[in-house]
Amino acid sequence: MLIGIDASRANRNHKNGTEWYSYYLIRHLAKLDDKNEYILYTDQPLVGGMADLTKEVYLPTYKQESDTEYDKKGFQIIKSPFNNFKAKILKWPFKNFWTLGRLSLECLFYRPDVFFVPSHTLPLFQPKKSLVTIHDIGFIKNKYLYKHEPIGPKNCKVKAVMNLLIKIFTFGKYKADAVDYLHWSTECALKNAAKIITVSNSSKKDILENYKVSEDKIKVIYNGYNDKLFKKIIDEKRINKVLYKYGIDRPYLFYVGKIEKKKNIPGLIEAFAILKDRDKAISHKLVLVGDAFFGYDEVHYLIREYNLDNDVIMTGWIEEEDMPYVYSGASAFVFASNYEAFGITLLEAMACGLPITASNISSIPEVLNGAGLLFDPCDTESIVSALRKMISDKDLREKLATLGNTRVKFFNWDKCARETLELIKSL
Repeated sequence: MLIGIDASRANRNHKNGTEWYSYYLIRHLAKLDDKNEYILYTDQPLVGGMADLTKEVYLPTYKQESDTEYDKKGFQIIKSPFNNFKAKILKWPFKNFWTLGRLSLECLFYRPDVFFVPSHTLPLFQPKKSLVTIHDIGFIKNKYLYKHEPIGPKNCKVKAVMNLLIKIFTFGKYKADAVDYLHWSTECALKNAAKIITVSNSSKKDILENYKVSEDKIKVIYNGYNDKLFKKIIDEKRINKVLYKYGIDRPYLFYVGKIEKKKNIPGLIEAFAILKDRDKAISHKLVLVGDAFFGYDEVHYLIREYNLDNDVIMTGWIEEEDMPYVYSGASAFVFASNYEAFGITLLEAMACGLPITASNISSIPEVLNGAGLLFDPCDTESIVSALRKMISDKDLREKLATLGNTRVKFFNWDKCARETLELIKSL
């Protein structure tokens, strides 16, 4: 059986939840399946851990694009445990619509037996045996948390024509807008895919409540985490060296993920400011790790407004191999998200022995299952109270860390890949 996978997201340099899901799932499928053949479709040559599926951990500097090799048929040669993976680079001259354009043409003329998209968007033409992962529908549940911005060429006239064509194509229902694209692609995936994967029961419930789709069509398969990399580090010298590299001072509360409105970073900063104002003895910093997304400007404004320039540390992106040290150096992990389909960083925090305080919404209670102190992300005082407890109550931190160590063993990428492969075989 020939299985095609959209590997474009897995190949990105800066990965967040969906990209890590794609990355690790592909790598673990390569470890498991010695019977089927795989084609990884990508818009750029595969690099790093996507070019070599035999490596144990993520090495961003390993196998650069300049080292790319091709076979006689034009497929990129990549290493895999059973030599059954190859990549097809599908060049596309435009910035947008690679999936709907180039990948659609590929599936029209050279269809694999089964096609798997790890994130939302199916090409216009796809095999009947197609499988899609819909991680969440937060754009419906929390519309104000998503940025409505036009997609397509920068040229105003071309953009206007494209917008008109999309309106005609969708009978006036959608326009060339990023959020509309999420609506449209999710509807198409639910309608045309043979099976849908989602990453939590909470997310499945949201999908069923908002779309007309059979419950039997949706399979919940939990995410995993890199258990070879994310472990509690006790080497204080090494921890301090990594913290110095990124300008992080101890003690600190820690968050990693997109710096955006959806993750409620503005609400977290406001609560942290109130906490510091009420108790001058608290010396903890708030460390925010991640790239800037919608709402980043508001975060910067609030830091200045509350005079927190010396108390909130924004590191930007941190290399994956350094992350376990940053987790292990923190007092607690804080996750104030307004909506979450899963939250892989919760697993990483638990694996590194870090106590967690997090929102009591969507999938977070499901993932933590009691291994975290929960608060209402819409109630600033609730967040303040939780932060205070995590800083002051050592016994609580130790209890939550112990519970987390037990809970995290329920999740792994091998299990995720096995369940996904079984679903592929069932098509």
